[in-house]
Parts: sequence; C-alpha cells; structure tokens
Amino acid sequence: MGTRKSSIALIWGTISYVWAARSSQSSHQTDGAFDSFIVSHYVGSRSSTISGSVSPMPTILRVALLLLASSHSGSAEVSIGHPLEPRQPQLAAGQNGTIHLTFGSGAAVYYCSSTNAGRSFSSPTQVGTVKFLSLGMRRGPRVALTDQAIVVTAVGGEKGGGRDGDLLAWRSNDDGRTWSGPVSVNDVTAAAREGLHSMAAGPGGLLFCTWLDLRNNLTEVSGSSSRDGGATWSRNVLVYHSPDGSVCECCDPSIACAADGNLFVMWRNALNGNRDMYFATSRNSGLTFASARRLGSQAWPLDACPMDGGAIAVDREGQLHAVWRRDRAVYLTQQDATREKMLGRGEQPCLSLTGQGAVVAWVARRPGELMVMLPGKTEPLAVASAAVDPVVVAVQQSVVIAWETKELGRPAIKVKWIAPDEQ
Repeated sequence: MGTRKSSIALIWGTISYVWAARSSQSSHQTDGAFDSFIVSHYVGSRSSTISGSVSPMPTILRVALLLLASSHSGSAEVSIGHPLEPRQPQLAAGQNGTIHLTFGSGAAVYYCSSTNAGRSFSSPTQVGTVKFLSLGMRRGPRVALTDQAIVVTAVGGEKGGGRDGDLLAWRSNDDGRTWSGPVSVNDVTAAAREGLHSMAAGPGGLLFCTWLDLRNNLTEVSGSSSRDGGATWSRNVLVYHSPDGSVCECCDPSIACAADGNLFVMWRNALNGNRDMYFATSRNSGLTFASARRLGSQAWPLDACPMDGGAIAVDREGQLHAVWRRDRAVYLTQQDATREKMLGRGEQPCLSLTGQGAVVAWVARRPGELMVMLPGKTEPLAVASAAVDPVVVAVQQSVVIAWETKELGRPAIKVKWIAPDEQ
C-alpha cells in the first residue's frame, strides 16, 4: 500500500510539474511549485511549508527527495521560510504527542503545532508583537505547557539595542488559536534587557522562568514562578549572584523541572577567571535556591564570553543531565555532575531525554554542520549544514530537531523528524 501511494504521488508530482511549467512564466515559480509538492507529500498530508512556497531547490536535491519519498524513509524535514523570515525556534512536547513550536520574526512572536510528531505543522498564529524583539544567539521566544494554557515568553522593549527589555508572557487557552497578554515577568522595568531567558513547566501547573538580570547594573540570575498558566507571576527571586560581581554576560541560562517539582537552573559563571557551567537546585518550587555547584571536572580559563549556554533535562528519577561547551568541545554529564563525557567538537548543544537515553544535538560551528548523538550510539549523525541555534525534543519515541538556517540569503527554520528505526 505504501509503495502504491508513493508511486501515485510521484506520478501526480510529475503532472504538477509539467502543468506548472506550462502555466508559469518563470523557472523560479515552476521550481517552487514542484518543490512545494514534493516536500508536502514527503512530509505528510498537511502542508509542510508554513508560509509561502518552498524555495527552489537544485535538481539533484529534488530528485533525491523524490527517491526518499518513494522509499518511505523514516525521517522528514519541514521548512518554514519566506515571507515570515523566522528566527530562533523553540520546541515543547505535550503528553498527547503534540509538538509546539514558537519563533520570532521581526517584531512579532509566532506559534504553530504538529500532531504527527513533527512531520508537518499548522499554519502559524501571531502570539504578539513588541516594538523591538530580542532575537539571535539564543535570544528569542520560549514555549511551555500546563493543564491550563500554552504559554509563550519573549523579551522586548520600546528602545531596543539592549537599552531596555522586559520578559513578557502570553497565554492561550484554545490550543494556540488566540492569545492574551502580554504580562511582565520581571518586576523591575528593563531588568531583562540582556534578552536571554529560559522557561519550563512542572507538576501542578507550575511554570518557572529564569533570565540574566541587570537590575543591579551587573549580571545576575533571577527567576519567577506562575501557578495560573502564566496569567500572573511571583515576586522575582535571586537564583545566583557571583562573588566576582557578574555571571557570564551573554550565555543563555537553562531550566528543567523534575516530576516532584524540584527545579534546576544552569548558567555560565564568571568566577576566578574561569567561564564554567554552574547549577543550583530549588526544592520549594523556586522560592529559594541552594548553593551553586560546578558542572564537569575541569575549568575553562577565559577572559571573554563564549555566548554559549548549553541545556539541561531531568530524568524520571529526578537526576540532572546537562550538556555544555568548554573550549571547542561539547560535554555531557549524566546524574553525576562531575563526571563528564566529551561528545565531539562543536558548540551550541541542546538536550532531550528519551526512554532509551539522552539525545544531544549541536553545531560544529556557527553556522555549520548539525550533529546529533542518538541514544546508544558512539558517533554523532550529521543531519544538516549551515545550522545555528538548534533545539531538540523527544515525542512518541521519535526525535524532533529544529534549527535556524538561511534560504536564498533569508532567515528560515528547519524541523527534522527522526523515527525510532533510524535511531
């Protein structure tokens, strides 16, 4: 049945191509029509191109996609591009298998979702706008889910350029069709102007945001919680203050929440001349945080900011897993914060946990090859080129990766689904 369906798709694609060639006055339009057909049928029944047409692709790539479609490969790739020019994707996976994607475009924040493990996505809805939206180098919106709402956060201001910026939260009670807000998460105006933050959901409707805070004219790590689906946020709490004054100024923090409500926050410190990763734990849902601990077994002497923050996740036993960059390599710690494992050369690592173990993705450079280390593997898999700012989630035993890239010189987002049989 699968072969018959692929053959029909191939025949129909050829007919569509010939028809487009006769009716179009430019090869660009013809190639775009054909590519839209190929990718949408390759990915699934819903449109895989979220806005506009698929950018024209080289003939060899077009043929390769047709071959992949006819063989029913276990993976698929979705392109989100012109005219939105999206940037800085972030993913969250729901318990029902739905994948939630948010991204920024100019001054606007967008949201869309997938009900087939990331093989295709709905058309995006606009969450909200700000005059100047923080984007780039891990600055951008975040998304998290509670029983009450889908919540999207982003940093924006009226002046831009780091002169102002508040951490803003929007919420949707109808599966992302409409949005209310924003409300401010930081309780001191412009304290979040660095633009770097993270958000996670926990049990009992808990949401927690953490960000690099500049209210005291130095860089600290602050946080705030919500218990009503992002409608209101608590008084801000200090997660960490460096004895040397500031933490690393331009590395994004990370947060993860355990099933018992314990919170873990990770950031890059600036302490004693080193730029190492530290984490702190809260056992009261973010009201207070314990003393910070360093990750890994070695220090990184550096008098500069690498602009690379890493990622964390918590397993079912409440143990912390973390990935980060030191010098030119990516490291992983699992359960024991001091026992590190080098995964390969690269930067901008991200992490998700599956039933089989950790999935880690990173780029060889910015931009560069996107590498993915799957559970049980000893060598990473290269899945894309010219990628930056990847993010990964696990859903229904599959892995979904999103990253920022460029198509014809314009910002675009790619989303790749990897099936269990490829792992």
